[in-house]
Amino acid sequence: MSSLRPLDIRTIDDLVDFVRGPGYVLDFSDREFSHFFGSELDIDIDLPIYSVDGGSKGKRLRKFFELADDPTAARALEALWENREQILERTGEKDPIARSETRYRGLLEKLGRIQEAPTVPPPPQAQDPQKVSALKAQVVMLTQIPSHERGYAYEKFLVKLFDLYGLKPREPFRNKGEQIDGSFVLDGETYLFEAKWHTSPTGVSDLHTFEGKLSEKAAWVRGLFISHNGFSSDGLYAFGKAKRTICMTGLDLHDMLENAMTLDEAIRRKVRRAAENGFPHTPLRELL
Repeated sequence: MSSLRPLDIRTIDDLVDFVRGPGYVLDFSDREFSHFFGSELDIDIDLPIYSVDGGSKGKRLRKFFELADDPTAARALEALWENREQILERTGEKDPIARSETRYRGLLEKLGRIQEAPTVPPPPQAQDPQKVSALKAQVVMLTQIPSHERGYAYEKFLVKLFDLYGLKPREPFRNKGEQIDGSFVLDGETYLFEAKWHTSPTGVSDLHTFEGKLSEKAAWVRGLFISHNGFSSDGLYAFGKAKRTICMTGLDLHDMLENAMTLDEAIRRKVRRAAENGFPHTPLRELL
């Protein structure tokens, strides 16, 4: 059972039934509602246990929040909020619910979801053209140095990149061959981070290993996997959809710098597209 009171569940009703009215959940059709729970939470919302108070999407959602444990309820609420934001952005409508984000974050706190302070805007140096130019030059340089030195050089490059855009991992990068690990916070979301520089594209084995690390952490943790030489198409296909991992390539970083985009904005665009189509990787140049 979740820690949410009936009053809290009524708040969730307010947040999700503003599109079509009572009994509905956002703009989901019955099929989309079932798919949402299956892909996001691996839950069959069509089971009779969720329909004891009625079969409408709204009533099944309320029963789900009554029965779910706190981590699962928090994951569902976060996923619903992400879909809600997409609807408002797509329609261009003003949010009809007063203090909606404050109410949403209050619900997450009751569910034990630790909320970070609002993200501080990138420091002034993030827009320093000289530093951006230096990073662009360093990307080129990395391809020209011996492989046994590349891991350390890549570590230094990523430290500078994260520092420049205010996303320095909370724990130091650790050099494990050519793998760099760490974590960072963006928009109140905690990400585990991993980077690899292999001579060939990263395959499904490394992706599954990283996703496994995420599954052992808190339910709301996301992951960012940077593979400088990209990901194999077969590996991405075998890895599948609806994962916590967001993938980024060296080409993405190059396009980001070439287009004067900040790292945090690049990650946001990739996260949004993954929420829309379920795939962990969409080339950044398709999102520009």
